Amino acid sequence: MAQNVKPLSIIYNQKSGFHAAQQDDEYERLMTFWTQYGFEIQVFELNSHVHFDDMMATVLARHQSSEHKGVVVAAGGDGTLNAVAKQLMHTDIPMGIIPLGTFNYVARALHIPIDVAQAAEVIATGSIQSVHVAGINDQIYLNNASLGLYPLFIKKRELYNQRLGRFPLHAYTSGLDVLLREHKSLKLAVTVDGQRYPVATPLVFFGNNQLQLSDMKLRIAECAANGKLAGVVVAKSDRLSLLKMLWKLIQGKIDQASDVYSFCAEHIQVDCKKAKLTVAVDGELMEMQTPLKFSVKKSALKVMVPNAVTSV
Repeated sequence: MAQNVKPLSIIYNQKSGFHAAQQDDEYERLMTFWTQYGFEIQVFELNSHVHFDDMMATVLARHQSSEHKGVVVAAGGDGTLNAVAKQLMHTDIPMGIIPLGTFNYVARALHIPIDVAQAAEVIATGSIQSVHVAGINDQIYLNNASLGLYPLFIKKRELYNQRLGRFPLHAYTSGLDVLLREHKSLKLAVTVDGQRYPVATPLVFFGNNQLQLSDMKLRIAECAANGKLAGVVVAKSDRLSLLKMLWKLIQGKIDQASDVYSFCAEHIQVDCKKAKLTVAVDGELMEMQTPLKFSVKKSALKVMVPNAVTSV
């Protein structure tokens, strides 16, 4: 690599269609645009045949060996961003974002354009901003982590997406479908900054993205913006109460729903008699060992954002 050339590595999910045949013209325009800004580009595809940790070790070595650290670009939905961010935390290599998901909350919270060409311009000409990253055991989440009914929403939403295409409406239709069929409670003990609360709940939700929490009209949005853990616990599990909660969510009045409690903390622990719980982490389902330990790693990740954006 030439001494004054900056490395740019693109990590993209095969499912995102970033390099699909019908998008070849746009793909080539991006490559040409970044080259004009002095980047030497390599593309790495995420698929079932690639071992992600090995691939990222190659990517990190490429950037760390360069005088200019360049940018590692995550092209995909929030699950792809999560995987790349986990590898880049606590390094001096910034992450660029090409948002290709359904909601793109991470990009939107950082004022990164949803338009691919404009997002590419931010990667080339923007500023580096340090952002907070929330952690749960050995995983991270940029958006949210949840357990109970929410992982069931994710499974159902993916079925809707596969059959009908990806639309934001499916987040609500899948939620209604699950609520009509499933309403079991989890028996948990939630410890918030040292104070322990036994609870039987169908849903616990933790947010790290103030934009998503604001869209849900939750008062704890500012909590996430300030680098603290933001959580919501639903205390009733009968079907009627849950349907009322979903209606309040659609109306943007979830904070007014009865038996919905929000909290803000530095440290949270969730205990359960079960050895493992299914947790939805940035839209990906994981089986995680209990107890679940939550914390915030402040200013742990560098991200390319538009110039003159306030800190997150």
